Amino acid sequence: MGSYYLAVDIGASSGRHILGHVENGKITYEEVYRFENNLEKRDGHLCWNIDRLFEEIVNGIAKCKEIGKIPVSMGIDTWGVDFVLLDENDKVLGDTVAYRDSRTEGIDAELYKVIPEKELYARTGIQKALFNSVYQLYAIKKEHPEYIKNAKSFLMIPEYFNFLLTGVKKNEYTNATTGQLVNAVTKDWDYEIIERLGYNREMFGKLNLPKTSVGNLKKEIIDRVGFDMEVILPATHDTGSAVMAVPANDDDFIYLSSGTWSLMGIERKEADCSEKSCEYNFTNEGGYDYRFRYLKNIMGLWMIQSVRREQPVKLPFQELIAMAQKEEAFTSTVNVNDQSFLAPESMTEAIKTYCKNTNQAVPENLGQVLQCIYNSLADSYAQTVKQIEEITGRTYKRLHIVGGGCQDQYLNKKTMEATGKEVYAGPVEGTALGNLMAQMIKGGEFATLEAARTCVAESFDIKRVE
Repeated sequence: MGSYYLAVDIGASSGRHILGHVENGKITYEEVYRFENNLEKRDGHLCWNIDRLFEEIVNGIAKCKEIGKIPVSMGIDTWGVDFVLLDENDKVLGDTVAYRDSRTEGIDAELYKVIPEKELYARTGIQKALFNSVYQLYAIKKEHPEYIKNAKSFLMIPEYFNFLLTGVKKNEYTNATTGQLVNAVTKDWDYEIIERLGYNREMFGKLNLPKTSVGNLKKEIIDRVGFDMEVILPATHDTGSAVMAVPANDDDFIYLSSGTWSLMGIERKEADCSEKSCEYNFTNEGGYDYRFRYLKNIMGLWMIQSVRREQPVKLPFQELIAMAQKEEAFTSTVNVNDQSFLAPESMTEAIKTYCKNTNQAVPENLGQVLQCIYNSLADSYAQTVKQIEEITGRTYKRLHIVGGGCQDQYLNKKTMEATGKEVYAGPVEGTALGNLMAQMIKGGEFATLEAARTCVAESFDIKRVE
């Protein structure tokens, strides 16, 4: 049996500890621990309970000892853009407000008086999203200027957890880029943006690439979990990890990382910060080994998850899919990226209101609401494919869907019909796999990302959608 590696993958609704190793030339993994994550209202803001999340991280590490499978290293990935600020005593300043909070409403107009929107895009290549760290920091500066003044460390969520585990602070490149504060050419913090916006320059540490060692566990953590191991930086942004796990080494494909969010795009060696790219709202997020994830953020399965939560009885996803399929004749669509769907009181009502305001048939039952979401997601994917092909001046043969959303065969089928591409689904655990791959490359299991991707293609059942 080879070495074990531990991926801690935390999403907006749950987190899990995935233990992986290479056996007979194939990657195998098992889920050893799972925990819930949700937003909490504090002082009028939607916040993450980072103390509880950290406790769950430690509980899951201890589980490895309990089952007798001790990893040589671990890596943590989460969603992007959110962060904590630490003062000179390493105390957290304020609550850890989540990206779905409304505190950034209207902040863009104020920020653009200092740095125009087109200049911000030209420098960073990151699509406009009101929850990007650059806007969140401006909102903090307005509401709590003392936090910005007193901050000595800016740590994205996984980096903060790494600090609690090891006592070492290390910023990671792929996640940093999501905040719209990294220069697309220098691939480092854009200190001109930082200084013009009045942010404390000294809180931004050196950017490190995936595969970098953070350090070993602190003694107090070792005492709690029963063993020591090395903490490694994967691509700490979950999409950065998911894209690593796409089972292809040519360049004739578009990827779709499908989960709470849908991230659709291609890999590029250079960023595209052109006006056309800005107009179409594409983003140039940092990837493994300074590759660029040229993609678009699309609302994704959050809409279906939200509708499901609103039902009096929690229905299985397969039942929801069957309800949608019965309403195939229902053709209304919404713009899934409309701000009204980011964090509505009721997703069902938000969809009905949008349809009414756009003079379309309003869904009359749950099946029609779901069919509307499926129609809308497939349309958004098709439009994104067209825009990628227009910008790059070429056509792509295949679409690879990775992540938990690739299990939704109905959405896969609608996507295939809407895009006209060959569609391949899998692997399901794209993000956790990418996290493991970075550790395994560091550990010498694979010489390159290409070798690891070949192994992924051979290790998992990648299904062509028919």
